[in-house]
Amino acid sequence: MPTVPILMPQLGESIAEATVIRLDVKVGDAVRTDQEIIEVETNKAVMGITTLCDGVVSEIRAVEGVSYSVGSLLGMLEVTEEEVVRTGVDTTESMDAKKAVQQEQDSGQEDNLHFAIDGDSYEEDPSIIPSVKGLPVPTGVMGAHYISPRMRARMADMGLREADISAIVGTGAGGRVTVEDLERFLDYLEAWPSAPASPMRMAVADAMRRSWTRPLATVGLPVLLDRLLGHRRAQLPKPGLTLYLLRAFALALKEQPMTAGYLIGEKVVHPRSFDIGVAVQVEDGVVVPAIRKVDEKSLAELVTEYDDLVDRARRRRLTEEDSQGGIATVTNFGTFGLTTGTPIPLPNETLILGIGAGRKTPVWSEQVETFIPATEAELVLTFDHRVVDGGGAGVLLKRVSELLQRPEDL
Repeated sequence: MPTVPILMPQLGESIAEATVIRLDVKVGDAVRTDQEIIEVETNKAVMGITTLCDGVVSEIRAVEGVSYSVGSLLGMLEVTEEEVVRTGVDTTESMDAKKAVQQEQDSGQEDNLHFAIDGDSYEEDPSIIPSVKGLPVPTGVMGAHYISPRMRARMADMGLREADISAIVGTGAGGRVTVEDLERFLDYLEAWPSAPASPMRMAVADAMRRSWTRPLATVGLPVLLDRLLGHRRAQLPKPGLTLYLLRAFALALKEQPMTAGYLIGEKVVHPRSFDIGVAVQVEDGVVVPAIRKVDEKSLAELVTEYDDLVDRARRRRLTEEDSQGGIATVTNFGTFGLTTGTPIPLPNETLILGIGAGRKTPVWSEQVETFIPATEAELVLTFDHRVVDGGGAGVLLKRVSELLQRPEDL
């Protein structure tokens, strides 16, 4: 009977690999078309791999906890000739035939090549995993000064970046960090407890590295929440504080769209739609799904959409589209009891607006000429200083604060 390969699919435009976290079938199981048989984790979400046709699982090569690149063989299905005709799937036999034809075509073109490659040929072994992907930084150790070319080549072999070795003291000429320095440092760390970084942790780390290549600055402003909290108590269902912030931010950006621009070369690209991301804490990281056209929807209209998106984000069930296209992000770090912070915008965004935990504080009242207790929280805005100046960021933040004082208009 024909066999159909189970391959690691392309799960998103920017996703090159995924980690198998659960096998839902075993050899001998009968499966139907579009049945979810393997659960995988990418750097953005948990997704399911489904079958292309009816059949019986004849082989499973995937191993739980192992990462596979797109196109990797995860298993095999045994199918009938009728099923192949019905679905038009590529069988192992037909794919082998296509590969043989392609190899024959490629070999026929070799005589036309006018260059040669020196040295042994190299074929990547998918079983080779870099031994170190991130290093703890010991206290009392000076930072690196200069990295030699040989050292850079060694770092590339191991999947290391400059930030990973910033604690190493360079003993080479002029303070250069040598390969020997690296090896001594790794030996020093052998006794340290460690664990492999998850795909989510690596994705967050990569995004923050790219974000920090820009000059970022943060401004803050205290905001009173009593009117907002009173309005919230009267609503059914009750919108979360983050949703009020999301709506006010979108309206303020619509009034000042240049502050949400993105610098590309000598152009500032302005937003064509006010889609705002929401930072959602998940296990070992943060995901940022975007809500579309926030400026065009009322607070009441956004409640159901917001709750559904946050729920799917926490369950790691977001689609690729859910996480794309945001022009800015809001984050409520006050849920962790934090009163202030300096959040970092995503690499593709210029702004991130955050709010801290509310706390009771005495506020002067002109009406009764005395201090009265009020709920106050710190509102902070981090921005790309190449696009927005401190004054512009301050004006935007003040406008958000003003809108939060009129929750009935949101």
